[in-house]
Amino acid sequence: MATNPFERAGSSGTITRPPSGGELTTDSVFRGIAYVCAALIVVLTALILWELGKEAMPAISKYGLGFWYGTTWDVNKGVFGVLPEIWGTLYSSLLALLLGGVFGISIAIFLTQDFIHAKLAVVFRTIVELLAAIPSVVYGLWGIYVLIPMIRPGAEWLHQHFGWVPFFSTDLSGPGMAPAALVLAIMILPTVAAISVDAFRRIPYKVKEAAYGMGTTKWEAILKVMLPTASSGILAALVLGFGRALGETMALAMLIGNANQINLSLFAPANTLASLLASSFPEAGGIEVQALMYAALVLLLITFIVNVAGLAVQQYTVRKFEGKA
Repeated sequence: MATNPFERAGSSGTITRPPSGGELTTDSVFRGIAYVCAALIVVLTALILWELGKEAMPAISKYGLGFWYGTTWDVNKGVFGVLPEIWGTLYSSLLALLLGGVFGISIAIFLTQDFIHAKLAVVFRTIVELLAAIPSVVYGLWGIYVLIPMIRPGAEWLHQHFGWVPFFSTDLSGPGMAPAALVLAIMILPTVAAISVDAFRRIPYKVKEAAYGMGTTKWEAILKVMLPTASSGILAALVLGFGRALGETMALAMLIGNANQINLSLFAPANTLASLLASSFPEAGGIEVQALMYAALVLLLITFIVNVAGLAVQQYTVRKFEGKA
């Protein structure tokens, strides 16, 4: 006797049966575990803020908002300000995001828009993602012994011929903003590229077919249809890459020069909040420890603001280009 293809063995014999008691219990347990994990994340964040705030409170009381715009970090005089470090953190991260974002999105387009065979695209994507597995200290050593000697002749030429431009107003004598930003761009490249690839792959193929059906060329379809459609995912990739750049420590500590100054020049040494924390904590004591905790709070706040702003821009992009509420 032929069986109904829509029937399946079970308590009620059909695929439309209500969930069993065991399935309901499993769902409830999983939901409870998810709630507990979410609550633990909130508690962990609150504990981190509490500990940092408790340790930094003496410095907050003593220096107040002057700590944000002060330009001197002198342990002997007990004067601390992190404006140069804030400048270096944002400047290096924005430069890295500009370079890493452009190349990461370009790689995503190259791997997803039928420029190469799908199997070869998988190989290239794996190679790009392997960059994320390289320790930051290795990037730092590579920057010191390979990158700086490689870009120094070009930096000297730019300084000699275009020294009147603020970005080339100094020469590259060693560690500086340019090598730090270049290495940082390479470090965030896998994040931007991988998430952008996923954003392009989530677009239904019929969207591209519709664009071609309207008479667009390949590049018109990519730039005017595919790119805006994937914009929310690309923005998420850029925000994550920017967050990674803001918090990077070891490679920047080795390459940026650790100079407490504000300078537009790409070849001048600078400093970042993360590098300041890494280089100063081992020998810090007393009020300097409290000032460093205050600097850690500043870095945490900057990262939080960047992520919130990125989320707001992403939501706006989703509503504008994808028509979602």
